[in-house]
Amino acid sequence: MLAKASELFYRDGIRAVGVERIITATPTTRATFYRHFPSKEALVVAYLRGVDDHTRAAVRAVGAALADDLARPEFRGCAFLKAAAEFPGPDDPVHRVVVDHRAWYVATLTDLFAQVFGTSPRRGKPEHAAQHFLMMRDGAMSGAHLDGATHVGAAFRRGVEGLLTVLHPDETTPPRP
Repeated sequence: MLAKASELFYRDGIRAVGVERIITATPTTRATFYRHFPSKEALVVAYLRGVDDHTRAAVRAVGAALADDLARPEFRGCAFLKAAAEFPGPDDPVHRVVVDHRAWYVATLTDLFAQVFGTSPRRGKPEHAAQHFLMMRDGAMSGAHLDGATHVGAAFRRGVEGLLTVLHPDETTPPRP
């Protein structure tokens, strides 16, 4: 029922889709609908929470993939950070590739965090979250082979969860001073 309602809400708009249409589109009865969702508003809240979970999962997936990379036996740090250290001149073509990659990475992360933060009145700034993520990533990539991939990977994952929690708190959490 929620999956079908989500599909209809996304495609046609929340206000355009009534309870009767959802009941007709799913093999359910009015009584069953109201047993699961006491109102259309409750269904809309469940729909939006599902979208939010999906979007946050994208940020978590980026973080998890990075943490998993740290544990690969052949992992020796970030190729881009290593190249930047060897080619520090801002006009060097190798250095430019590194800078271009980082700009793309931060823009991609900014877009992801903008989706996560949505239009919450207490949302963080996506560009700040992206920079914070990049800083944690750089530290994890640099320190994993020194401090242990398991330890660093776990700390990185906690950092990503912290970004999602601190910069975009649950709406029931009181605002930070």
